Amino acid sequence: MVAIPSGRSARLEDVAALAEVSLATASKALHNKPRISEETKQRVLDAARQLNYSPNKLAQSLARGTSGLIGLVTSDLQGRFSTPILIGAENELRAQSTSVLLANARGDVALERQHVEKLLSLKVDGLLIVQRETNPRPSLGQDWGVPLVYVYGPSTDTNDCSVTCDNVDAGRMAVNHLISCGRRHIAIIGGDETYTAATDRTKGALEALAELGIQPAGPIRYGKWAEEWGRAATRLLIDQGVKFDAVVCQSDQLARGCIDVLKQQGLSIPDDVAVIGHDNWSVLTSGSRPSLTSIDNETEAIGRRAARYLMDAIDGNPHHGVDYVPCRLIQRESTLPLD
Repeated sequence: MVAIPSGRSARLEDVAALAEVSLATASKALHNKPRISEETKQRVLDAARQLNYSPNKLAQSLARGTSGLIGLVTSDLQGRFSTPILIGAENELRAQSTSVLLANARGDVALERQHVEKLLSLKVDGLLIVQRETNPRPSLGQDWGVPLVYVYGPSTDTNDCSVTCDNVDAGRMAVNHLISCGRRHIAIIGGDETYTAATDRTKGALEALAELGIQPAGPIRYGKWAEEWGRAATRLLIDQGVKFDAVVCQSDQLARGCIDVLKQQGLSIPDDVAVIGHDNWSVLTSGSRPSLTSIDNETEAIGRRAARYLMDAIDGNPHHGVDYVPCRLIQRESTLPLD
């Protein structure tokens, strides 16, 4: 047992002595560095817990030449998708005693670059670049002297690190769920075709249908991410005599519009037609009657993962390419299985 003088907190040398390793090995273990055995790492971690050791973050930062600050530039500070991303990233960074400096570029490319330059002048250790949608975006380049991670809107440069949601798999998920509910005549109402979220979700849905030898019910049409388009697209399906027992709506707003028209036609949801949305926007999913099954983009998880990847890059272990975080389906009353 290591004896610590009264009134003094445990130090790294105390942890090393209790674990019977060198100071360098103890430091590597506590910072999850490579080239150290799991057995040794666990011994050091156990010693740190036993001594209630808490690293001095200021000393660590000084030793590593880092500031303990991360810059986060968002294109949409109040956005429905941006806010949970920011929460996830901030929670992950706070757990590592890292502070966040936030800047809002408001979708302005020139302002985004100005914010990046300003944050770099404040000696941030790295930058998270958050977009309001999942459309790929141009890279800011690799000449900033600190690592960058692109969040939600992935960089077009595969040398960069990007984290976003898997919209192709979300499309598959929606169709497979409806199939599991006993539906076989599945219509698809698309969102704005200029968004890769819409085309990716369609791609996944068509792949899932093709694997079962099923064609979509009626033509796939695209329009605005709005209830009005959901209503108009549903009326077109009905007016053209399309036979359908389920509808994949690529947003919750589209689904709400779709449900409005189905009800006006005297159809029961989900008995006559099952409806699934996307985004898991609580205002719409819980307010819908029946409550709306939807797919969640897991934006908070995206923020957490992006922050972890940025810290990895700061520690010398960068990630490259696009990491797609799986979406999650939340079943509610609009897609109950057939009896």
